[in-house]
Amino acid sequence: MCGPYRGDFMPDQKPVFHRILLKISGEALAGSQGRGLDFAIIEEVCRAIKDCADLGVEVGVVVGGGNFWRGAKDGGGKIERTRSDYMGMLGIVMNCLALADVLERLGAEVRVQTALEMRAIAEPYIRLRAMRHLGKGRIVLFGCGTGNPYFSTDTAAVLRAAEIGADVILLAKNVDGIYSADPRVDPKAVKYDNISYDDVLAQHLNAMDSTATSLSMDNHIPVILFALEDPQNIVRVVLGEKLGTVIRT
Repeated sequence: MCGPYRGDFMPDQKPVFHRILLKISGEALAGSQGRGLDFAIIEEVCRAIKDCADLGVEVGVVVGGGNFWRGAKDGGGKIERTRSDYMGMLGIVMNCLALADVLERLGAEVRVQTALEMRAIAEPYIRLRAMRHLGKGRIVLFGCGTGNPYFSTDTAAVLRAAEIGADVILLAKNVDGIYSADPRVDPKAVKYDNISYDDVLAQHLNAMDSTATSLSMDNHIPVILFALEDPQNIVRVVLGEKLGTVIRT
């Protein structure tokens, strides 16, 4: 079991956020295998999440389900879109249960809430109950996205962040920031340290989908997109280190 501070972090360091909404892609939990669950990676991610909670930060988490099923993409027109999206929500719940189990073994208090009722394995999502859990220092994992088809888990992350009054949305992705073009294709691509929501939408940059970006802009919630390659980047951002790209008005 890890202690509350790891690596270069010192006990007197103070977080710059009180309450965060962390969004993790499902693919990140699969590691190099691309599908399923890589528990070595999951443990590192959970250690970083617990480190944040140990710093006194209230942590809500939305996780994707792409390591099991990617709605319209995996359905490929062979499954009706609504049903395919619900299948993706079930994959999200599996990820939430895996994260909850590892977090609890690390000594964290965790609650899983789902937008679709699954009372045998999780609480139904109730905003005030979620906020009560957060206030008591419990990590809350939000499953099933928004509970509606046609909406991404990025949109779910922004929705939950707005509902719980999060100070910031942390997007832990497989890239280290937002670029003017795909850096794997265009060597002249420029990384942005800061960018506005309007510019993200106008330039069609691949940060979040347009619905999530607009919802975040309308609710004035800043977004920090950074690389999950080192899960301790989550803690570094919480402690104020400048990583990735900040999106704000």
